[in-house]
Amino acid sequence: MGRKRTPEEEARRELIRELLSKANVTGMEDIQTLFKDTIAEFMEDSLDAELEETLGYGKYDHTARSESGTTNSRNGHSRKTLKTSAGKIDINIPRDRNGEFEPRILPKNQTSVSTEIESKIISMYAKGMTTSDIQAHIKDIYGMNISDTTVSRITDKILPEAREWQQRPLESVYAVVFMDAIHYHVRSEGQIVKKAVYIAIGINLEGKKSVLGMWVGENESAKF
Repeated sequence: MGRKRTPEEEARRELIRELLSKANVTGMEDIQTLFKDTIAEFMEDSLDAELEETLGYGKYDHTARSESGTTNSRNGHSRKTLKTSAGKIDINIPRDRNGEFEPRILPKNQTSVSTEIESKIISMYAKGMTTSDIQAHIKDIYGMNISDTTVSRITDKILPEAREWQQRPLESVYAVVFMDAIHYHVRSEGQIVKKAVYIAIGINLEGKKSVLGMWVGENESAKF
């Protein structure tokens, strides 16, 4: 006969059951949602940085705009649906008034994101990477020689968000924690290899669901 639970344990189990019901946790679906949001955020920030490079001034930099002498300006956004390994995502693509903006990270005829680019974007958020590491990743993602100014603009937009996510404080207690992994095939030293991104999802005592962390490993294993 098993040990009888205390009233406190029963109350805690009832709370956990209630939280699970309210949060509607489905494991992998939550991870895929996070993945798609991360890809979309990176792409949109990069596109904004590219447009700034085309215009020659930042969104709120009125002094630089006056000094540039350009008549071109921002002109809202258009929507584009991209295919990723986790499903479809919608991207807001910035437009310019003169129609001169030609995105490089997402050409007008491109409708999908490669798994190699996906893995690089995830690794930038998952690891405590230095500015130079992120700059190198960005150059790899673009697959071409882009100016140091463009790299700096993109890094300036991506780095604060990645750092804020990595360094945010976590709660001391979570009612439930789920662990899972997503697998990617990436090119490394001329070979296609399989890597895993481990993700921990926690539900706090108020029933709010959040991602606690991401870690990149060589492959899925209980030891890691």
